[in-house]
Amino acid sequence: MDTDVLVVGAGPTGMTLAGELLTAGASTVLVDRLPRRSDLSKAGGVQSRTLEAFDQRGLLEPLLATGDHPVSTGHFAGIPLPDQPGRHHLPWRSVPQVVIEELLERHLAARGVHIRRNHDLVGLAQDDAGVTDAGVADAGVTANAVTDAGVTATFADGTTVRSRYLVAADGAHSTVRSLLRAAFPGEPGTLTIIAADVRLGGADPSASHTWTEDGHWAALFPLGTDPEGRPLRRLVLGGPGQSLPRETPVTEDDIRRGLRTVFGTQTHLLELRYARRITNASRQIERYRHGRVFLAGDAAHVHLPLGAQGMNTGIQDAFNLGWKLGAAVRGRAPAGLLDTYHAERHPAGAAVLRNVRAQSLLMDWAGTREPDVLAAREIFTDLARLPDVRRHLAGLMSGMATRYPMPGSELHPLVGLPAPDLDLGASGRVHELLRSGRGLLLDPAGTYAQAVVPWSDRVDRVGEAGLAGSDTGTGAEPMLIRPDGYVCWAGAGGARPEPALAHWFGDPR
Repeated sequence: MDTDVLVVGAGPTGMTLAGELLTAGASTVLVDRLPRRSDLSKAGGVQSRTLEAFDQRGLLEPLLATGDHPVSTGHFAGIPLPDQPGRHHLPWRSVPQVVIEELLERHLAARGVHIRRNHDLVGLAQDDAGVTDAGVADAGVTANAVTDAGVTATFADGTTVRSRYLVAADGAHSTVRSLLRAAFPGEPGTLTIIAADVRLGGADPSASHTWTEDGHWAALFPLGTDPEGRPLRRLVLGGPGQSLPRETPVTEDDIRRGLRTVFGTQTHLLELRYARRITNASRQIERYRHGRVFLAGDAAHVHLPLGAQGMNTGIQDAFNLGWKLGAAVRGRAPAGLLDTYHAERHPAGAAVLRNVRAQSLLMDWAGTREPDVLAAREIFTDLARLPDVRRHLAGLMSGMATRYPMPGSELHPLVGLPAPDLDLGASGRVHELLRSGRGLLLDPAGTYAQAVVPWSDRVDRVGEAGLAGSDTGTGAEPMLIRPDGYVCWAGAGGARPEPALAHWFGDPR
């Protein structure tokens, strides 16, 4: 084997995954077909759950230190949403994707991983070696015991890389997905809209979404500042006449015409930094796992990038998969652990596609101004004024409401959700304790000190002494937290943690 895991694609998903694999103790090779990192902003927002995940790896402060990244109010179909509970409660920060990629690349380089660029994948072969396509070993042999199985990737220059596992993070037009001949069902794009990074002059509109009577619309979001400190905006334009073939270049005249149509002559274009046409295609791969090959990010799901959900969903794919692959290559993965990646992330991706389709309908992004659509939007806007509805929508958009199935502990309100970032006094915060990439058992009453001993090489414990002086005191609930920050067991009602420890962290022998 050349490496434990080959990651194909060095965007935010691929680089996040490479970092997670390193933290989990797996050797990693990261390749990309491009000769250099893109300087285009592409995505422009980081959601609450992603902010938390970055904090769990010590990346949040470095990210916020990269520049002035405004906090922007989240929205659902253009309807503003409230703040979310938690330490990083604001719905999202406006951080261009190019900034995130630069941060992640520096972080990987500091840990000894350098992206192998100009690597254009042309061939892929995986050998069974006793492992079925579902990832379950034949003849009673555990997947971890099969040491000679692997994947061979061939590149255009004739080089090969052999790895135990391969992860496709190579985007919406994934080469890996094509080589697998994997079904990618869904709806093809029927319309396009313009997305651009701009500097505006005159009366720079502050409203995030604006519609005209004849169906034209524009959305504006803060995008930080340029090197001279001048504010940048993400501009999205849609409506009658805007839908052109995806390959049609976007010109400055297109932007000026759109601005004039929606905002009048008081707003004008000073600089066009980047523009493209995006479609409303909505697709999701049927299986996130194909033997020893996994798909993540846009390689697994594509949709209209509303509410900064595309990049964030891919990053969450990476946080979910990384620690599980790490456990597998180190021989610690319990039976079925790798299959939980599909079981957990496929429904999460499907939920994103569902809410994006609903938003695109309510936003009338085609500019039809159909009475039925307008009536539905008016009713929905009224509903969205209700606090419970707003909180529900904010949870959907931010990723904070994603709840994973946790066998045996489903009834507890915390189980399956991101762990609260409790201040544990002398021990620090929960997010700080998760930076080791290990599991974490909070044991405020000292009840489970012996129970966790067999797993002490992969699970840390904070007992009553570590909670001294904390804000929560002994009121903190006992809970077991996975390396990706999700609660997989809570001790209310006298339940024991050993079944959850074995289920998620394997046989301690």
